[in-house]
Amino acid sequence: MIQVAQILFILSVLVILHEFGHYITAKMFKMRVEKFYLFMDVGFSLLKKKIGETEWGIGWLPLGGYVKISGMIDESMDEDQMKQEPQPWEFRSKPAWQRLIVMLGGIIVNILLAWFIYTMMFSTVGQKYISTDKIQKNGLAFGKIGQSVGFKNGDKIVSIDGDLQPKFNWAVIDVLLSDEVIIDRNGTEVKLNLTDEQKGEILGSEGKNFIQPRISKIAIDSVTPKSEAAKAKLLKGDVIQSVNGKQFSYFDVFAEDLKNLKNDSINIVVERNSKLVNLRAKVNAEGKLGFVPKIQDKFDFQITNKLSFSEAVSAAVKESYQLLVYNVKQFKLILKPATGAYKQVKSPIGIARQLPDSWDWEFIWNFTALFSIGLAFMNLLPIPGLDGGHALFTIVEMITGKKLSDKAAGYVQTGGMIFLLSLMALTFGKDIYQLILDKLVN
Repeated sequence: MIQVAQILFILSVLVILHEFGHYITAKMFKMRVEKFYLFMDVGFSLLKKKIGETEWGIGWLPLGGYVKISGMIDESMDEDQMKQEPQPWEFRSKPAWQRLIVMLGGIIVNILLAWFIYTMMFSTVGQKYISTDKIQKNGLAFGKIGQSVGFKNGDKIVSIDGDLQPKFNWAVIDVLLSDEVIIDRNGTEVKLNLTDEQKGEILGSEGKNFIQPRISKIAIDSVTPKSEAAKAKLLKGDVIQSVNGKQFSYFDVFAEDLKNLKNDSINIVVERNSKLVNLRAKVNAEGKLGFVPKIQDKFDFQITNKLSFSEAVSAAVKESYQLLVYNVKQFKLILKPATGAYKQVKSPIGIARQLPDSWDWEFIWNFTALFSIGLAFMNLLPIPGLDGGHALFTIVEMITGKKLSDKAAGYVQTGGMIFLLSLMALTFGKDIYQLILDKLVN
């Protein structure tokens, strides 16, 4: 329920402010705003109240929201109004440059919101990020797919397309968007060029978690019931010191050695409550003991920059711009079918499942800023039904002097809405199916 509450709060903030961008710019140019709705009121609304000429309300369907501006073909598809003579207060009666500003008003507010949130966060709790340099000080660890495409445990990333992103979370994305990755492997530089198919393998199985910090302390986080580790009486919190007298610096080396000891009995020395304990265990047929290692928290590699307000303003602008750039890069990845990145597009249901189970204001505001930039980018796309689609036709009108007829605009808007609703249905269907499947499996 906390995850649901978080996504509803985030969506409400973003939708209200996005639509307010359209509303305030429309009022600036003396256009009449008939409706301002949070969420869609298909058939009926949960709450509504008319104040002046505008009906303010909350719909029952949490799929965005809208403002209905007189004389504009939008989500309401009110074509009857368009058959009447244009009135001075209508959208269609205003100059093209004013209509363009109204169309871009929501996008501008989304970008300003992200800028404002980052400014406040950076100037209070500080600018926080996971350091690429710190996290790969002892090298990196890779999952099965990561190793199959050319990475090896212990590799350090030197550059990605000639540069190295200091923020680890973004560096991982850079790898998935890259043409060339140069790594340091035991002092030798190795060049990797991932194909779209290899990127698809990573995205489809391990995702952004295919790169992890290398585990140097082999501590046991949990023991699988009835496993060989359980039979040997290994306990949560134990730290493995040696196997058959051999010490290990990293968990991945320890795991590889176990694969060569399948079905063998081994002597293990563990540290338990500051004492050394000798245990006898058997390695199973898969080359495992049956425990989950404690992975070092990524926040152990976090850097916090304390910024003054003026420094925060500048850093927030840079952060917002970089996020917009990464949205463009990820969209290019989605457009490449071989990567299968389009399968990773998530609906609010899928996004909610990735949110934490506890209410964390710092996380929520950071996520809201990130999501706000994503919403701004999505609405910039020149797709009919989105702000970018309306803006494109207005820009063409400003250049050519020719305006799209109301009839043609209606057809274009209808086509765009069908496309967007179909896309929503697919993403919601996929996430609902995955939710049900996970519940059945677990």
